[in-house]
Amino acid sequence: MTQTPSRTARIRALAQHDVAEAQRALAALLGDLFAMSPSNVRINFDKYSLNSLNGFFDSEGQPYFFKFHQEEREEAMTGEYYRAEILSRAGLPVDQPVHMSAEPGEQILVYRRRTDPRFSDVLFALDVEDDAGKRREAVLAERDLSAKLLEVYLETLHPVTVEEVSAEPIHRLFHERLIDADTRLSPGGRLADFYVGKRFVFPGTELDWDRFSRLKFVINGQLYRNSIGDLFDAAAARLLPERLADAGGVVAHGDAHNANVWYTAKAGTAELSFFDPAFAGSHIPTLLAEVKATFHNIFAHPFWLYDPTTVTEAFRAQARLDGSLFHVDTDWDLSPVRRDLLEVKATALWRPLLLELKRRGMLPADWRAVLRSGLFLSPTLVMNLRAGARSHTPVSSLIAFSVAVMVGSEPDGGADRVSGFLDLIDPERT
Repeated sequence: MTQTPSRTARIRALAQHDVAEAQRALAALLGDLFAMSPSNVRINFDKYSLNSLNGFFDSEGQPYFFKFHQEEREEAMTGEYYRAEILSRAGLPVDQPVHMSAEPGEQILVYRRRTDPRFSDVLFALDVEDDAGKRREAVLAERDLSAKLLEVYLETLHPVTVEEVSAEPIHRLFHERLIDADTRLSPGGRLADFYVGKRFVFPGTELDWDRFSRLKFVINGQLYRNSIGDLFDAAAARLLPERLADAGGVVAHGDAHNANVWYTAKAGTAELSFFDPAFAGSHIPTLLAEVKATFHNIFAHPFWLYDPTTVTEAFRAQARLDGSLFHVDTDWDLSPVRRDLLEVKATALWRPLLLELKRRGMLPADWRAVLRSGLFLSPTLVMNLRAGARSHTPVSSLIAFSVAVMVGSEPDGGADRVSGFLDLIDPERT
């Protein structure tokens, strides 16, 4: 059954070709929902807002910031959006909206406008030009936030029912993007829309989906066990909501990429605080709670996910076929600040959390596979990674799929940065 597009969906689509009309429609919607008198509505074309829209407006002399997240078929989905009070009650630093609509298809948050930068902007500047002092300040802020997150995760960790887990909106970021809305089978959703039956253009070769999805990647000489198709199949099976109750649940933001985090500098230090908790919940599957933040704040950088043109200029990548093997040679790597953030995420959050799960007898034997499936879906289904489909070039697309394989698949012998991270957080290792 065809769903009528929501007002937010229509505005987001309209903004792609008629900004002025989209801003007029948005002013009308804000006025209708919140009994305000919006003026000077300005949509912000933000590279980090891959599935959302944000911007600014004034009302009765006060400046405001708005943001809304918009998923395909959201009008037919169950569960609540935007439960910032859950995070606030748990003790997490979260900016509270002054107005909120959580109705399906009209999920909008309105905040008083702030002048603080987002953490994403601070880190992008460090990706471009490293500064040891500013990097130290940013990493300490991340460590402080990780300590707060760990405290909340440990305090709120609890056994959950399949029904409780399945009702959480976080699955819209993972399993819902893999499946058909009617049949509930994979491939469907974004997986089918983005990749199945499509062409893939890389420097040195061009492939169709049937062949590309079966190839084993060899990245800078390192063979990986699983093909792209294997990884999507594994995620479709293991990230079923009803299979994610085994590690319990926690209170979590669920989508805390750093474009949803304010960076407030204070005399040589900085504090981080969340906003836009579109997928927050009380029964977030523990192993998914920090997956999006881990991927989008670390492995998505420098540049390749959000800045394809920049990564194409800064790094090289070349592909060649050898039977069933897909060889990739690239000089892409994490920047110093992202490597530091990975160490913080591993030691200050993931490892102690997994140790507690093990202590309580709640750690699944295949926890590494669960994390890898979540990390793999984070880039592949947040936007279309094929060259020419959106903003990706052949070079950035090749780097994108290579990183997706590295986070999703174990290397076949040897080790890499991702397997090293998983070894570091493994509670079975000293």
